[in-house]
Amino acid sequence: MGNLSLKPSSCVLQEMCNIYALIEPEPQRVGAKIETYTDELTCGVDEAGRGPLAGPVYAACVVLNADYKIDGLADSKVLSEKRRNELAMTIKKYAKVWAIASASVQEIDQLNILQASLLAMKRAVESLPLIPDIVLIDGNQSPHLKCSVRTIIRGDSLIPEISAASILAKTARDAEMQRWHQCFPQYGFDQHKGYATPQHLTALQTHGACEIHRQSFAPVRALKVAKS
Repeated sequence: MGNLSLKPSSCVLQEMCNIYALIEPEPQRVGAKIETYTDELTCGVDEAGRGPLAGPVYAACVVLNADYKIDGLADSKVLSEKRRNELAMTIKKYAKVWAIASASVQEIDQLNILQASLLAMKRAVESLPLIPDIVLIDGNQSPHLKCSVRTIIRGDSLIPEISAASILAKTARDAEMQRWHQCFPQYGFDQHKGYATPQHLTALQTHGACEIHRQSFAPVRALKVAKS
């Protein structure tokens, strides 16, 4: 079977960051006024979804509120889904500001996954209504930003702001993959979120790739070669 394309009425495409993605708008607890502060504002940034074979890559940024400590912040990968969702609600309620952005499957295929991840990070930070004094990013790569940037290996388990960002990015991406499951239930996106599990690889072999599969990723690309 060739590439699948499906846009039922329940799967509304919405423009976001000059791309189209199947996504519900995230409520933003931020105003529209651009502000700068003399006190240091530390913004944590992390991404989610670099490894999957399908779906966009997400990034989030968070400036925590010094007057409200959020207990339990940790790398999103070590938290249960239930705990991640609970913490995401708390972060959105009590953080000073936060933002979530994504880069599309098309951008991943055009740019490569690293550059698409950096693009999502840049979009998230630049959508904030204030300019952070310093941006702390998990890993060793950073986008070009108009503020001071520092990369931190394992920052998602060391820096509360980055931990918070990792939780927002992960929960937002997981929610989108749940919605894509309604469009393409044969792949099991609600279970594996696009990662290369045995279930997903078997579904790829059976049904072929759909419109949210990353054509530049080896298992998906191999299907095209085999069918040509």
